[in-house]
Formats: sequence, C-alpha cells, structure tokens
Amino acid sequence: MAYPDSLIVFSRLQPGDRIELKHEVKVGFRSWMTTTVGTVVKTDRRRHAYHHQRNFDDKVFSDVVVLKREDGELTTVTLDEFSEIRKLDGA
Repeated sequence: MAYPDSLIVFSRLQPGDRIELKHEVKVGFRSWMTTTVGTVVKTDRRRHAYHHQRNFDDKVFSDVVVLKREDGELTTVTLDEFSEIRKLDGA
C-alpha cells in the first residue's frame, strides 16, 4: 500500500475500528518492520518541536494512532512514509 493510500485510510478511522498497522521501529542505528493489531482509541495530529533552529512560526505535525491491543495495553504509533494501515473485517 502506498503512503497516500494509508493517509486516506487514516483520515477515515473512527474509535472502535479494528486495524492492522505495519510500521517501522527505529532505535539508534537499528530499524525493523513490525505489525501492531488493535482497536482505535483515537487518532490525532500532534505538534512537536524537536527540530533544532527552526523559525519560531514553522510548525511541525505528526499523525498518530492510539490503539488498544488485545491484552488491554494502550500504544501510540506515529505514522511515517513507511506505515501501512489496513482495516480488519468486522470493523
């Protein structure tokens, strides 16, 4: 699935939708692909400011999905160009 297609699915997500989210995890110089399955608690566009020496009015946002996994754990996944979202049956 191409990134623009994932953004379309993201824009249509509602709390209670069951999804499968394939995303890249990065820790230091290592990165790997993983899949997270869960129920959407909420979607959000969050502002962050970790970019160094940017203009004071240059706002940077990330799209995030808060999921409740099958074991009850809440997890937040930030979408990037490698993320793939797929709604599961029954959602």
